[in-house]
Amino acid sequence: MLPKPMLHRKYRFDAAFGHCGPCMPEPTRLPNPPSRMKLHSTVTTGLLSITSYESGHIAVNGRSLTKSFLLTPQQLVENWPPASVDQLTGPDLLAVAALDCPIVLLGTGARQRFPSRALLLPLIERRIGVEVMDSHAACRTYNILMAEGRNVAAALIIEHRG
Repeated sequence: MLPKPMLHRKYRFDAAFGHCGPCMPEPTRLPNPPSRMKLHSTVTTGLLSITSYESGHIAVNGRSLTKSFLLTPQQLVENWPPASVDQLTGPDLLAVAALDCPIVLLGTGARQRFPSRALLLPLIERRIGVEVMDSHAACRTYNILMAEGRNVAAALIIEHRG
């Protein structure tokens, strides 16, 4: 009588190399597993970071802002004029260019909307990289780049419904 077909790859491997025992070894258990694991350093003391965001407001270092603003790790420019992407003007983007950061995250409110190329010209001419995304994604990305020590600016539009 022929042996039962060996369809399971693990069984075929074990049979070929003479391993006998349980298919999966018991996992090694640590005596006191750590309650949390730190994956990266968050040395942001003295820098401006986004601490929370919701529809209608964004908090910078715990301070809630309800109007559009510009942010770098060292500087906060409050009351940036545009209340939506449709209200974005050339002078608004000149103010962003004046921040002198090689990377700009343009948060366009509740959803991602691209301004015209002509409108972005002040940044393009200065060879400033512009990433357009919704404002919440821009907040998350800003914090990551800022924590990495990158020279980044966030131009965040806060839209108000109603």
